[in-house]
Amino acid sequence: MPSMVFARRISQGFFLLSFIYVLWSTAYPLAGQISPDILFKIDPLIMLAVSLSERIILPGAVFFLSVLAVTAILGRFFCGWVCPLGTAIDIAGTVNRTHKGLSDKKNSRYRRIKFYILAVIFLLALFGKQVAWIFDPIVIMGRFVSLNLIPSVTNIINSLFFVLIKHLGAGPAVKDFYHMLKPTMLGVKTFYFAHSAVIFIFFSVICAGALILRRSWCRILCPLGALYAIVGSLSPLRRSVKECVKCGQCKSFCRMGAIKDDLSYIHNECILCMDCIYDCPGDATRFKIVLGGDKRVKAAEETKASTVSRRNFLLILLGSVFALGAKTSESGLKQKVSVIRPPGAIAEEDFVNRCIRCGNCMKVCPTNALHPVMLQAGIEGVWTPQMLPEIGYCEYRCALCGRTCPTGALPELTPDEKSKTKLGTAVVDQSICLPWAEGKECLVCQEHCPVSEKAIKLDTYAGGPAKPYVDGYLCVGCGICQNKCPVRPVRAIRVTSDGATRGRVTLGHSTFDK
Repeated sequence: MPSMVFARRISQGFFLLSFIYVLWSTAYPLAGQISPDILFKIDPLIMLAVSLSERIILPGAVFFLSVLAVTAILGRFFCGWVCPLGTAIDIAGTVNRTHKGLSDKKNSRYRRIKFYILAVIFLLALFGKQVAWIFDPIVIMGRFVSLNLIPSVTNIINSLFFVLIKHLGAGPAVKDFYHMLKPTMLGVKTFYFAHSAVIFIFFSVICAGALILRRSWCRILCPLGALYAIVGSLSPLRRSVKECVKCGQCKSFCRMGAIKDDLSYIHNECILCMDCIYDCPGDATRFKIVLGGDKRVKAAEETKASTVSRRNFLLILLGSVFALGAKTSESGLKQKVSVIRPPGAIAEEDFVNRCIRCGNCMKVCPTNALHPVMLQAGIEGVWTPQMLPEIGYCEYRCALCGRTCPTGALPELTPDEKSKTKLGTAVVDQSICLPWAEGKECLVCQEHCPVSEKAIKLDTYAGGPAKPYVDGYLCVGCGICQNKCPVRPVRAIRVTSDGATRGRVTLGHSTFDK
C-alpha cells in the first residue's frame, strides 16, 4: 500500500478508535484520562454557533481555534485524516466499487448546498437560534457511538458470555475473563435509550449515501466541511501535476469530486486523501507548497465561485427570518410540556438552544435515567435529554452529566449543590397507591427516598396502614420512588417537572433560580 495512503488510513483508524474509547470511558465514576467534552470543543462549527446564538464565549475556544489555524496551513486535513464520521463513511463506501462521478456542472451545483446550510446555521445563530447540532458531523457521530454503538456492542458481548457460562458450561477461565472485563470494557450499565432507533436510522442514511456517491455527505451537505473549505482556501499546500497524459484516472477515483473534467482541481474541496498521487500512472502528481502567484489567485476565484452568491445570501437571510418566526411561535408550545430535565439544566429556552444533543450526559448517567426527547418538548427540543424515572432515577449526589456537557447547558455542580438541586416534585396517586386504595402495607417509596429528612412522609392518623404523601419542599424529584414503586402498569407515585431548579446563565457561568 502506498505510504501516504497507509499513513492516512492509520490516522483515520487512530482517531476513530480514540473517539470511541473516550466515549466508552464516559461512565461512572468518569475515571477516563480524556474528558469527553474535548471531542466537541475542537469542533469550530458547533462552538461558534453556540457562542453566537447565546452571545457568550465558551471555555476551550483555544481548541477549535487551533484546528482552524492548522486548516489554514494544511487545508481540509481534518475531513480526510481525522473526522470520525468521514472515516465511517469511507468504511461504508468501500462497498461502492463503481467510482461513479458527477459532471462538473452537477458537482458545482451540489457542492454549494453545504455552503447554504452553513450560511443558514450562522444566520440563525445571529438571530439567537442554534441549529448546528442537526448537521454537525462530530455531534452526529458522538450521538451514534454513545446511544447506539456502545450499548449494542456491550449487550452482544454480555449475551455471548451469558450463553457460554450458563448454557454451554464454560470453565473458570472464561468466568474469570468475564469478571476481568466487567469493570472495564463491560462496565457500561446503560443498555437502552428511548428513540435510539431514530438516531441509528439518521446515521445509517448518511453512511448509506456513500453507496451511491463516495463521500456524498461530505461533498454536498456537511457544513463543518464547508467551514473548513473556506478556511482551507488559504492553505499554500497545493496539488501539482507535471506532464499529465490525460488518462483521467485521478478524476475517476477522487472521492470528493475535487478533480474537474479538464483534470484541474478545486483546492478547497480536496481533503488530502492522497489517492490521486498513487492513481496517476505517470507518477506525475505531487503536493507542494505554493506561495503567491496565479495559482493562489485562481484558487481564490474557485472558492468564491463555489460558495454563496450575494443574491442567494439574501434569499437565505429571508428564509432564516421565516424559520426564526416559526421557531419563535413554536417556543411557546414547549413551555406547556412537562419534561424532567437533568439536574441544574439552565432555563428551558436557553437549554434547548445551548444543548448540542451530543449524548454525553445520557451516556455517563449511571442509572440509565437520561434519554433523548422526541416531540414531548416541541420541535426545538428534539433529542435533548430528559429523565425517565420508570427506566432510571437520578443518583442523589451524582453530578456527572454536568461534568461532561461541553457547552454549559448543564452546569457542573458539586455533590452538595447537586443534592439540593430540584429536578421536579413527586406526587402520590391515591387512587392506585396500595395503602391508600386497597389498605395494603407498602413503604417502598418512603424507604428508598435518599433525602435525610425523608421527603416522603407517612400519614398514620387516617386508620389502617401508614399512607405515604410527599413533602414538596423537601422533595428533589430524583425519581427513585417512581422507579421502585411496585404498582403496575402505571406507578402510584410519579415525578413531574413542577418546582424544578433551573439555572440562569451569564457568560458561561451559572446561578440558580427556583
